[in-house]
Amino acid sequence: MAELTISLPDGSQRSLPRGATATTLAEAIGSRLAKAAVAAVVDGAEVDLGRPLPAGAQVAIITGDSDEGRHVLRHSTAHVMAQAVTQLFPGAKFSIGPAIVDGFYYDFELADGRTFAEADLSAIEARMRDIIKADQPFVRSELSPVEALQLFADQPYKCDIIQRVSAGSSNTDDPAEAVDEVTSEVGDGDTISVYRNTPEFVDLCRGPHVPSTGRLGHFKLMKVAGAYWRGNEKGPMLQRIYGTAWETKAALEEHLHRLEEAEKRDHRKLAQELDLLSFPTELGGGLAVWHPKGGIIRKLMEDYSRERHINGGYQFVFTPHLANANLFKTSGHLDFYKDGMYPPMEMDNGTYYPKPMNCPMHCLIFRARQRSYRELPLRLFELGTVYRYERAGTLHGLMRIRGFTQDDSHIYCTDEQLQDEIASLLDFVMSVLRAFGFTDFTANLSTKDPQKYVGSDEMWARATDALQLALDKYGLPHKIKEGDAAFYGPKIDIDVRDAIGRTWQLSTIQCDFALPERFELEYVGDDQQRHRPIMLHRALFGSLERFFGVLVEHYAGAFPTWMAPVQARLLPVASAHQDYADQVATRLRAEGFRVDVVDANEQLGKRIRAAKLEKIPYVLVVGDDDVAASTLGVNPRGGEVERGVSLESFIAGLRTEVADQLAQ
Repeated sequence: MAELTISLPDGSQRSLPRGATATTLAEAIGSRLAKAAVAAVVDGAEVDLGRPLPAGAQVAIITGDSDEGRHVLRHSTAHVMAQAVTQLFPGAKFSIGPAIVDGFYYDFELADGRTFAEADLSAIEARMRDIIKADQPFVRSELSPVEALQLFADQPYKCDIIQRVSAGSSNTDDPAEAVDEVTSEVGDGDTISVYRNTPEFVDLCRGPHVPSTGRLGHFKLMKVAGAYWRGNEKGPMLQRIYGTAWETKAALEEHLHRLEEAEKRDHRKLAQELDLLSFPTELGGGLAVWHPKGGIIRKLMEDYSRERHINGGYQFVFTPHLANANLFKTSGHLDFYKDGMYPPMEMDNGTYYPKPMNCPMHCLIFRARQRSYRELPLRLFELGTVYRYERAGTLHGLMRIRGFTQDDSHIYCTDEQLQDEIASLLDFVMSVLRAFGFTDFTANLSTKDPQKYVGSDEMWARATDALQLALDKYGLPHKIKEGDAAFYGPKIDIDVRDAIGRTWQLSTIQCDFALPERFELEYVGDDQQRHRPIMLHRALFGSLERFFGVLVEHYAGAFPTWMAPVQARLLPVASAHQDYADQVATRLRAEGFRVDVVDANEQLGKRIRAAKLEKIPYVLVVGDDDVAASTLGVNPRGGEVERGVSLESFIAGLRTEVADQLAQ
């Protein structure tokens, strides 16, 4: 039998019979791989395992325990959910069902305006398990747009997608990104890809999918929510069912446990319980007010940031909260970010916008006078508040908010200084994140989009190499996101893993060629000629608000001692010990610690429990023996009670603890 040769990711080659598939390859490599395989990558494109392999192809097997494999599992499970819903609810219209982070969803419109009840999820799950047990194959076929429209004649949302594909429109300006993604993934304008499970059920999709429904099963439906078709608030309101799917029962259970823990740690809930901040409806969506305890933590964050920037050679600047539209025309924000900006304000001397970013104003500061190469690198820093319009449906506490403050820095440097500045910035970022208790980091390096960029190829190469070298120096695990950079330059995004294993994108370092060009920024070099500086954007926290929200959830509200709004609470056993408790509090405050005293108006046990619920690091109980010996009863958060601790030794220990936390 004639053979074909394919190449594997490790560079080795395999000979297979003509007509061999990725399943054939996986079985040839080993039974364990064949069992774990869910799809394949052939010459850079993900395909079904059953697709015949071309001669000379580069082939990699996708397993269910990889990010790509989980995406396939979740997408396939979404199709099974759509099949179950259309069986259980005759006349149901189904629209899109993509895989998302940790799960999937599908949007439906039920007949006669019926809505899903939470109890319906159990029935849908049961029908899905029947479909999975039946081990129905996912069979791919390709149709013309006309054939596809005939096939889905009773499914208006599918017809909408088909028509958009055949028109060659990806509607990149449409806010409904998920719909645009689905549109681009079901065909190329001339051909529409569909998958059929049974003669009765077929769905639009480019795939890949698992070979059959029997490869699925570790899933759970989570909730029902509303979703506008194509994100258009004036369009039909559909019903969205969210679910999660994993490669094993253990992985599913671990995820569900993580969700339970995340619910306990929800920063919106804890912020209310701990009296940190609130979101009054009178303010409007996406806007918060900080209460005294939250305000103390925010001040500590800001003070720490200011001190680190002073020590890092940064110069402080301040800029207004709004600016004339001409500024944002020059910067390009009105071309590229207008949908994320608040509406204009018409004044007697022009049109003004609340600022969405601080960088254009920092460019004006650089341009205010002639600059010399001797001033570079020029590092400008501002705790600048910006305003971005987020749709109401996307708002989420402090994680997605409309008004927020960035610890924003912009560094202007020469081409020769670029690599050292990026390396220094990465060191700065990592040390700050460690001080706030994060130790597990990953990064993404976004590279040039060949179709959308400004600046020379040489400059892009130097900037990208500088970012890559900085990441390599720290041994920081990272992925390359090819073509994902903004038009103005490459960037590093740094993710942290929190206490329950979730990742958060926080800090970013961006290399910008565009704004110096748009604002005609120049410096005089040692050759007495004028040169264009390179601009680095850098935010350590990202935004104070979002970073604070991540911290609340990371620590479940039990902040490290240096950040706790109240570091120690004095509890006199009885009123006779009140004066001594006040004296101890005065001494601790004199040492710079944040302390309060709760009088003996209630039982001691009740007051201790209240302090524990407030997650105060130290509860200090004083009674007769302590008054006589100038000691304390120390009840540390999460530790054992210690009696008879001298005040001086407690102060020394607390001082060391705070210093050690800040030195991490």
